[in-house]
Amino acid sequence: MQHSATEVTAAGIARLAGVGRAAVSNWRRRHADFPKPVGGTETSPSFALAEVEAWLRKQGKIAEVPLRERVWQQLVGHPEGPLAALVHAGCVLLLIHERPTVWLDVSAGSDARLAAMLPGALEQALTPRFGGAAGQVVRGGRTAGHVAAVNTSGGAQGVNGRGEADAVNAAPAAPGVNGGATAPGVNSGHAALAADALRSTPGVNSGHAAPAVNAGSSTPGVNPPSAAPAANTSPTPATPTATPALRTPSGPQLLLSAPLLRGAAELAAELGARQAFEFLLGRHLDANPRQYTLTPAELAGLMADLAGPARTVLDPACGTGALLRAVGTRPDQELYAQDSAPDLAALTALRLALHSRATVRGAAGDTLRADAHPVLRADAVLCHPPFNERNWGHDELAYDPRWEYGFPARTESELAWVQHALARLADGGFAVLLMPPAAASRRSGRRIRADLLRRGALRAVIALPVGAAPPYNIPLHVWVLRRPDRTPAAPEVLLVDTGRFAGEGRGGPDWAAVREAALDAWRAFERAGRLEDRPGLARSVPVIELLDDDVDLAPARHLPPAAVADGAEQLTAVRERLGATLRLTAELTPPPAAPAPGARWPLTTVGELARGGALMMRTGGNGGHARVPVLTDHDVLAGSAPSGTLPESEEEAVLTEPGDVVVPVLGGGSVARVIDEATGGAALGRNLVLLRPDRTALDPWFLAGFLRGTANNRQASSYASTATRLDVRRLQLPRLPLDEQRRYGARFRALDEFERSLRHASRLGDQLVRGMYDGLTDGTVAPD
Repeated sequence: MQHSATEVTAAGIARLAGVGRAAVSNWRRRHADFPKPVGGTETSPSFALAEVEAWLRKQGKIAEVPLRERVWQQLVGHPEGPLAALVHAGCVLLLIHERPTVWLDVSAGSDARLAAMLPGALEQALTPRFGGAAGQVVRGGRTAGHVAAVNTSGGAQGVNGRGEADAVNAAPAAPGVNGGATAPGVNSGHAALAADALRSTPGVNSGHAAPAVNAGSSTPGVNPPSAAPAANTSPTPATPTATPALRTPSGPQLLLSAPLLRGAAELAAELGARQAFEFLLGRHLDANPRQYTLTPAELAGLMADLAGPARTVLDPACGTGALLRAVGTRPDQELYAQDSAPDLAALTALRLALHSRATVRGAAGDTLRADAHPVLRADAVLCHPPFNERNWGHDELAYDPRWEYGFPARTESELAWVQHALARLADGGFAVLLMPPAAASRRSGRRIRADLLRRGALRAVIALPVGAAPPYNIPLHVWVLRRPDRTPAAPEVLLVDTGRFAGEGRGGPDWAAVREAALDAWRAFERAGRLEDRPGLARSVPVIELLDDDVDLAPARHLPPAAVADGAEQLTAVRERLGATLRLTAELTPPPAAPAPGARWPLTTVGELARGGALMMRTGGNGGHARVPVLTDHDVLAGSAPSGTLPESEEEAVLTEPGDVVVPVLGGGSVARVIDEATGGAALGRNLVLLRPDRTALDPWFLAGFLRGTANNRQASSYASTATRLDVRRLQLPRLPLDEQRRYGARFRALDEFERSLRHASRLGDQLVRGMYDGLTDGTVAPD
């Protein structure tokens, strides 16, 4: 029994072969040579991936497992879990990215040779990227002082690393204690032999001899700066401490991952190392949507632009690294990251190192209780903190020096993050935080808000549209803060409300309009210190007007009303357009349905058609060279124009063509969209599959119509506790002559036109109703 082999479930086998799970069950019953289970349970067994691949090829079920699917199955079936596998793959992809010839040398030969040589190769490649070559404290982009190097044999390594290095007294310039949770002694501030950085991730950092490649900071220690300089002083056991974000995996760990690592290298040869990691990480995030709170790329870009260019940037709650990835690159840049989830800290460190040439200093640990960067003074701080946290450290942090503007109440965890961000800024540096709207008006936080205003620390509050970021049902705020270098004589604060740019349905907001409105108002305010009123959109408010009993900073409560957009003339025009659309809808209404006996067509699947060359399948990517509109899954579901963007990368974007059929794979809806001339040329977004039929064999409208069948989607879907995922390859359609296909296709096309007309009428109706209510209530429309 192959306990160390990559395993795959019956559902995974079905995805590999492009069939349903029932077919896999039939194979197990009918074929005596079908691979035996190597794990799982009696009702949900798992099988060795290599044996399954060999059996499928022998039976002619597949010619070859697609590379992306093979690597993904190796990752999810890894003996120590997908997170450990992702970290191992990320380390190797970074090695390939940094030193491709070293990988070629290390990977030549057996898996045992690979596992023996790889830790040393990784150490040489990872240490410089994660700040292990020098020991300096950075303040606002400048070196504030040097940390004494301990153990000069291989960079700046700490002491007392699980008993493998003798204690060495630090130089007086290296204050701080607590090199790791179980590694008492001097912290050199860089690559330290410390406690497990990923203690909760099986298979990562469990080795004893593998040195850490990132101690989380260029700063000396994890205690507040007031801690007395000491050497060989053990931390209090109950005191939480930060640990390195990433440690070099050991040889035995890498031996288990050898097939995955070689597969990841093949994927890097096809996509590039950066894109290969983004593909694997993106697919893991898509497969576990409720485990992670993601910051949309558009919002991350807006927050980075509000902060402005910066050489040293900190994200104290980094998550998957979206905010730091959005920062514009600069020479000698340093990115500081910390997250309480060790797996996210490690993955973010790798993601950032693959994304840019900046030095990445990451750490795992509770930022408020165990700050890994206590003496950092960054040029900018970006943060999407956890909301509504009660257990943030209120009791034990009562006398923390970070609370310059007041001790936050237990219910005001967000204001604790605000003050932490300000404490880590250089004078004049900017912090941009995503905040819940309640933080602008809760009475328990009014004293801290008042002090932030009086001292000129809070510079702007920007209300976002509903649907901008999770939780999608409330309009979140962005706070822009500046660490005061002086108190302004007559301070004003900018209030912006972009709520008018909310999108329809699940499509998300109009990000281009949100960016333009927010950045234009902010830059004008920054230049002049004030802003002329922009009714309904933006206003700079004197601080004295806000310092009442509530200190309510919600922008909508302080902006002058917007100029009437839907006066009587505009409403008349909307009514006329609605009438014309309703008349068109009536004309497009399908004729009465003619009864027909149930058809018994021979069926095929999308997977079989793709293998036979009747259509080509492509999946949406994570980036591309061309800056073109991106068709998102929300656009497909809403029937709207392309509205998304993709980060610029070396990956080749998948561009749509007229006649392509696009299918969303998440959400559980029966939707398929035929690309028209207006949409052709847009890039394919994530969570979408593109089908490009051979017009001599398949009619696009026939294909799209049958893919929308409810029963068809149900049999091709897999269900998790909180999400539904569609396996497009399992969707079925009948084998019909091309002329018969076109006959069905014409009917499906007419239904699509009717559906789009209904949507348009619904939007116009909503606009007319909303305008009438507003006009009647503000006096611009007479009731008669």
